[in-house]
Amino acid sequence: MECRYMTPEEAVKMVKSGDHVFVQGSCSIPEALIAALAKRGSELRDVVLFNAFALGRRVSPLCDPALKDSFLIDSFFVSNAVRGWVNQGYATTTPRFFGQVPQLFRDGTIDLDVAFINCSLPDKDGYVSFGVSADLTPSAVECAKIIIAQINPLMPFTYGDSVIHMSRIHALVKVNDPLAETPDTLPTENELRIGRYIAEQIPDGAVLQVGVGTIPNAVLHSLGSHKHLGLHTEAMTDGMMPLIESGVVDNSLKQVEPGRSVASLALGTRRLYDFLDHNPGVIFRDIAWVNDPFVIAQNHNMAAINSCLEIDLSGQVCADSIGTRIYSGVGGQQDFVYGSSRSVGGQSFIAMLSTTSRGESKIKPVLTSGAGVVTTRFQTNWVVTEYGAVNLRGKNMIDRARLLISIAAPQFREELDRAAFSMLGYAYRRWR
Repeated sequence: MECRYMTPEEAVKMVKSGDHVFVQGSCSIPEALIAALAKRGSELRDVVLFNAFALGRRVSPLCDPALKDSFLIDSFFVSNAVRGWVNQGYATTTPRFFGQVPQLFRDGTIDLDVAFINCSLPDKDGYVSFGVSADLTPSAVECAKIIIAQINPLMPFTYGDSVIHMSRIHALVKVNDPLAETPDTLPTENELRIGRYIAEQIPDGAVLQVGVGTIPNAVLHSLGSHKHLGLHTEAMTDGMMPLIESGVVDNSLKQVEPGRSVASLALGTRRLYDFLDHNPGVIFRDIAWVNDPFVIAQNHNMAAINSCLEIDLSGQVCADSIGTRIYSGVGGQQDFVYGSSRSVGGQSFIAMLSTTSRGESKIKPVLTSGAGVVTTRFQTNWVVTEYGAVNLRGKNMIDRARLLISIAAPQFREELDRAAFSMLGYAYRRWR
């Protein structure tokens, strides 16, 4: 097959009404193709666009009421580019563990007609890289009938499952578009306190999965004195670079891909993207493999570090919605919580500030009505706030409630104690 260069407008003419279109995500949305497709809205009907963790530089141009009958966005992980559109009722989300989404493409549950991807410049052998977004892309290009690629000199060339030969691509579009960036903000003192609590529990030689956000970043800031750490993580972030550059992360004790950091996507700044470019020390793999709990569990001392929106007194964790309003998705949290529980010496951490920006407690008697449970009470291990770290592993409902109340903001502890007594009864008061 011979691919050829064309304009975005020419390339998107390959999309037909009724098509299923995959759109690459993380910080590498093929924005020129999306903009060109939006301009064709009056010509198209019933096009479904599937994306994942897609951080755009702006709201997607497809989020336009005039296009509501032309395009349905179906996101596996709702992010800023489409969040408002989903919650206005014009788009939707498919609940699925992130690591299991590729199976939907490969077994035909979701039939893909077209894949929009954003790639690096080709190497001397004609291979281009998906760069900062392997995740779902290997399975999408494997299954889509038509592949349309932006060729972008600002996309780093990464190794692993993120490489495809140009001969497999049907249409090429030259762009010179900056990738979306997620600035590495400095953690607050309370966030750093959480980071230190978690770092105290992580042994030298542990293999890390670290989620995205200021609190996971605070953990990375607190690991500078550790030795021989490894990375097997869904997302590579700026906070990981100092640990790699200083030798704290050397991947020397890993059982899976020893000597190399493993990720499936990257979310960060231009400095991170330059660090990843042609870096053989980092390998990007299919999310179906990276997030497979049975692959994760092969590493000893696996430490999974994630955040959440709220938790109830039984240990149920909500990380994807604020009540019925979808905020994000399950992502890889459950995959890594379960995988770490099967790892020799493994442990998982759910970290959060004790209160919301409005001063409400994030530790609640019961979850907000409509909230989604991402990590079940049967799986929750460590829970950490700025007031301490508690381990729920092997704890009954009485002990769980008491431990969680002990790390709630002080002004809410009496109220939570009364609620626990109301729910758990005599035994809660008697068995102290």
